[in-house]
Amino acid sequence: MTGDDISARFAALPALVNANTALVRRGRFLSDTFLTGTPDLPVYITVRHGIVEAVDTGPALMRSWTFAIRAEADAWRRFWGPMPPPGCHDLLAMARYGKARIEGDLQPLMANLRYVKEVLEAPRRARIEAAAGASS
Repeated sequence: MTGDDISARFAALPALVNANTALVRRGRFLSDTFLTGTPDLPVYITVRHGIVEAVDTGPALMRSWTFAIRAEADAWRRFWGPMPPPGCHDLLAMARYGKARIEGDLQPLMANLRYVKEVLEAPRRARIEAAAGASS
């Protein structure tokens, strides 16, 4: 997976998340911008009341964010795989094993942890659902 593939997966988040009414409802208390992506490809995700309003890719001078979840491209590739290996199956596991860094104001992250996890797992779910649909 190249940087373009990773960028495309993050860019698909608004469509994947906003179409999931249960997920939007789960995130209704989160209205923030958080940083994710790789060290070379920063991705700013803006959420308003559970709706992903924007995904902006690329460096931005003095762009603010509340919390950050960053990992190397290889870690994201494994995380989005259909059967992620141990240590890459969950955001907190990735941080625990040194594959991701979580920083910033952790209160909004922890208060909305399930929502944030499901937002970032959306590309994996979409691939699994597409594969299941293709095999039926």
